[in-house]
Amino acid sequence: MVPDDWLEALRRNIEMVRGRIAAACDRTGRRPADVRLVAVTKYASLDVVRALLALGLTDLGESRVQQLVSRAEELGASLAAWDEAQRGPSQSPTWHMIGHLQRNKVKTLLPRSRTLHSVDSQRLIEEIDRQAERFDAVVDVLLEVNVSGEASKQGAPIASVIALAESSVLSRHLRLRGLMTMAPAAPDPERARPHFARLRELLEDLRTRGVVGRSCGQLSMGMSQDYAVAVEEGATLVRIGSALYEGLAHGATFRVPIAPRTAD
Repeated sequence: MVPDDWLEALRRNIEMVRGRIAAACDRTGRRPADVRLVAVTKYASLDVVRALLALGLTDLGESRVQQLVSRAEELGASLAAWDEAQRGPSQSPTWHMIGHLQRNKVKTLLPRSRTLHSVDSQRLIEEIDRQAERFDAVVDVLLEVNVSGEASKQGAPIASVIALAESSVLSRHLRLRGLMTMAPAAPDPERARPHFARLRELLEDLRTRGVVGRSCGQLSMGMSQDYAVAVEEGATLVRIGSALYEGLAHGATFRVPIAPRTAD
């Protein structure tokens, strides 16, 4: 259980993030309900994750398969006791795989997550389709695009997006939901705007070409330092880590110290 002051800090931070999302939507004529807040939990303890769930944040993002699977299993065993203690309704998390995904990890991941933000190659598409068939499942995927072209960034090059989208659409056990990107780290969030706008344009181009339909409309972009700009440019999924944990003590609350705000 987290102390009451930590719970209150989490509540305030969630309200602050949701408020900034709503303000960005208001500036661009969008509905806040169309933007999902994915809480990045890689640095948070299980007690903090359970507190997020109790506060209504049920979309959880992890960047490593092993940690996602481990946490999903641990939470599955402990959520019943947590709900009983809180005397509240059960909050079942939806796990989002937001980090680089290796093909040899797909089999381990799929029993715990069916929402993958970081699909970036033809071989990975084929492996997800093969493993999903074994589980008799359909997996929601987003294509990760290296819009900035930085060598340090994961993601498919822009030139390969059409071919990867076509392959995803034709795969029996994949459901292409949209695109994902990470903007270059910068102190000024406005520097991320062209990269977010470019991802939106890529999705619009896929639609114009008839490669994807209306069900493919998700844009996963924006982190703690630039999510308001991302929402202004059309983000439907924002991946927020450090902004949720400001004001919480370190120590037992986090597995390691909170990362800089440029590295959710």
